[in-house]
Amino acid sequence: MDLAVIILAAGMGSRMKSDMPKVLHHVAGAPMLIHAMRTAQNAFAKKIVVVTGYGAEAVKKSAASYDDTALFAHQATQEGTAHAVQQAASDLQDFDGDVIVLYGDTPFVQPETLQAMLDKKRDGHGVVVLGFHAADPARYGRLITTAGGQLEAIIEYKDATDAQRDIDFCNSGVICADARLLFSILDDVQNDNASSEYYLTDIVGLARARGLTCAAIACDETETMGINSRTDLATAEVAFQTKARRDAMENGATLIAAETVWLAYDTIIGRDVIIEPNVVFGPDVTIENNATIRAFSHLEGCHVSKDAIVGPYARLRPGAELANGAKVGNFVEIKAAQIGEGAKVNHLSYIGDADIGSQANIGAGTITCNYDGVFKHKTEIGARAFIGSNTMLVAPVRVGADAMTGSGSIITKDVPDEALGLGRAKQENRIGLALRMMNKLRAAKAALKKG
Repeated sequence: MDLAVIILAAGMGSRMKSDMPKVLHHVAGAPMLIHAMRTAQNAFAKKIVVVTGYGAEAVKKSAASYDDTALFAHQATQEGTAHAVQQAASDLQDFDGDVIVLYGDTPFVQPETLQAMLDKKRDGHGVVVLGFHAADPARYGRLITTAGGQLEAIIEYKDATDAQRDIDFCNSGVICADARLLFSILDDVQNDNASSEYYLTDIVGLARARGLTCAAIACDETETMGINSRTDLATAEVAFQTKARRDAMENGATLIAAETVWLAYDTIIGRDVIIEPNVVFGPDVTIENNATIRAFSHLEGCHVSKDAIVGPYARLRPGAELANGAKVGNFVEIKAAQIGEGAKVNHLSYIGDADIGSQANIGAGTITCNYDGVFKHKTEIGARAFIGSNTMLVAPVRVGADAMTGSGSIITKDVPDEALGLGRAKQENRIGLALRMMNKLRAAKAALKKG
């Protein structure tokens, strides 16, 4: 049966003390909302509906940039979680399948957990709720279950008896139900409570009143971490990084000082990769097997192939592609460029909008002058080319295979294969002029001191 996911993302998040919608605050390099959308995608959701409210246009723009097939509903007034889910009814009116409701400020629920909810629901239950056993149940709603494992009710803390408050099985708010059943039950939800809001939790009682059974499954408490403040945001970042580092090491990577390595939500790291201390991964980075990322490097939007070496103190920007065995050394920046197999850009260089051939060697201080103030232009360097130190390559320009440039050259014209390109001003030595100029300057300085 098909799956649709509704993500509630309407809240302002006043405790964030921010003008930005709460769900757009970042964890591990991406808005919290994107984490929830990624979970939905990885659970093979056929439809994703994001319910917006505060800052709707910004939320829609962020969500659409990640998934341009996402649908959007709008909750104009904040009247509770059931009311928010109802706003998605028109987008799913013809949908024949199951629906799971997620929250844009609860970014860590895993696809495997959603699958476990679907499996439980397909055992014949009308509604399945995601719960967790809390180390400190505090003021969470409690899940009341029978000895046979059926869910009888969700009791809010303020309504719970002392005995019910002793229960540590708590409500995450995530629910699963058949789409048609869900919206039918939501029509019966009332707002006769102290807050005059329509609560999604009421659907359990309403489903049971229709003679349906309900169930709850448990996940790890860290999956249900809700983020409501900057402190929560920092706590969530630590939780994510701790798990991501552990996963990377368990999958065969070496993190020499794991606590100093920062990973993004979508970082992919292969086996036998070595990551030295103080490395930061932005979004969209893939590191293949046996690569080495040396200390104090920053990578974002790039692909590093097997046996390649990056850093120390290197920066790989979006569009950087390193082939097998390529080397990018200290204080080198690569942007929108392909570095061929075995090619070396070892130090103090900027390579942007370029294609560097296999086994080419880029000397220290080389710059691809790719931007004319309006347009970006490409530099091409052939296989086994040798670029002398401090060469300025004024794009668009090509240096051929097995060609060379002289150190200190400004290259404005193509260099043919196997040719030597020189672009230096003619050197002149004026005998004694350096001393005469220095004496003149010293005299001027002495005169200023006397004055």
